Amino acid sequence: MNPASKRSQKVKEKSVKRPRLRAKLLLLLISFLFCLAVIEIGLRIAGFSYPEFYVVDSRRGYSLRPGVEGWYRKEGEAYVRINSDGLRDREHAKIKPPNTLRVAVLGDSYAEALQVPIETSFCVMLEQKLRECQAGAGRDVEVINFGVSGYGTAQELITLRDHVWQYSPDIVLLAITTNNDISDNVRELKGVDQIPYFVWRDGQLVEDQSFRHSRGFKLRNSFVGSLGRWFRDHLRVVQGIDLAVRNYKVSRAMRQAAPKTQTPVPTNNGATSPASGSPAPAPVADIGIDNQVYREPADLAWNNAWRTTEALIKIMSDEVRSRGAKFLVLTLSNGIQVTPNPETRAAFLSSIGARDIFYPDNRIRGFCERENIPVLTMAPSLQRFAETNNAFIHGFGDNIGNGHWNVLGNHEGGKLAALKVCELLSNP
Repeated sequence: MNPASKRSQKVKEKSVKRPRLRAKLLLLLISFLFCLAVIEIGLRIAGFSYPEFYVVDSRRGYSLRPGVEGWYRKEGEAYVRINSDGLRDREHAKIKPPNTLRVAVLGDSYAEALQVPIETSFCVMLEQKLRECQAGAGRDVEVINFGVSGYGTAQELITLRDHVWQYSPDIVLLAITTNNDISDNVRELKGVDQIPYFVWRDGQLVEDQSFRHSRGFKLRNSFVGSLGRWFRDHLRVVQGIDLAVRNYKVSRAMRQAAPKTQTPVPTNNGATSPASGSPAPAPVADIGIDNQVYREPADLAWNNAWRTTEALIKIMSDEVRSRGAKFLVLTLSNGIQVTPNPETRAAFLSSIGARDIFYPDNRIRGFCERENIPVLTMAPSLQRFAETNNAFIHGFGDNIGNGHWNVLGNHEGGKLAALKVCELLSNP
């Protein structure tokens, strides 16, 4: 066969192979799409959903997404509906009805309470118990929930300014989660560039909105980000993948944050301590950001976090009072603070080189008392409740004792907050 014939034969062979290759690729694509369709249908029949409850917000970085609803199963289980104004709450009229006592709650995921049914949440418990308060007799009570997961005091102050005053509250409650709210207020500890912070400039605390120029925020706010949200909204398969990725990240973060402890041994009083017999401080890098809040700040970042948090509380208090409303600070509880076993608490303190399980709560209380700001430190009372009843008020299922308030925690927290608010109403 001459060269020209060979070339012609090769061209013919290639022309035959191309349709076969295209047919195989098409068959592979159809098979893939068929499998996805079967999985999608199966997930829908099973009732699986994991909607995106948050949306990009140009002032706060992100906020709850108005009108979204679906199952939340990341921790606990509840069917969640976000109202038309982006609150995990029922609908509330902007204009306050006559003869109504309105309480606005600012906070993070504890106030948001996606982990439990709304009728058992902290804000609903607070509202129900306030209806029993004699100081508010004769008035209807509305508690409005402005809590958003992950918010620090900085985002809560912006929420107060941009959203809360539209509802004309009589009382504003700032619910502080000590294990992360303080560290959430400075970029060095939070480690996130896609949210606003307040920073010190010339001795003044000013709002820093530079997050709008971050790569992550621009991506979330772009066409590509919008397209990704569309797929996530409409495909249960994508929601399932997203849930798996988030669970992996949470699990990895928990492993990284777990303190490296020595083997505890019993002491004379029945508590436990490291085998060395003394609570020598563990290296800061080993105990995790959340656990560092139990120790006196020893570096510039933590000193700045505390200074910034205290200043934000003072600014918020002044602004609320200038509007003729009452202001109340609540420090909530962390799982380790209220575990019913005192030996567990003692071992934890030894492992991180701390001495006071209520250090952050007591520090905030001391600051508020110096500034004449009403404050309720809830963790000591909740600890006594947990010990007396041998009950866990944090956590769900296999993770009982850790994480967010469960139904019991929301109930007891709401009761304590209502008693303090009622006391506040009794002392005009």
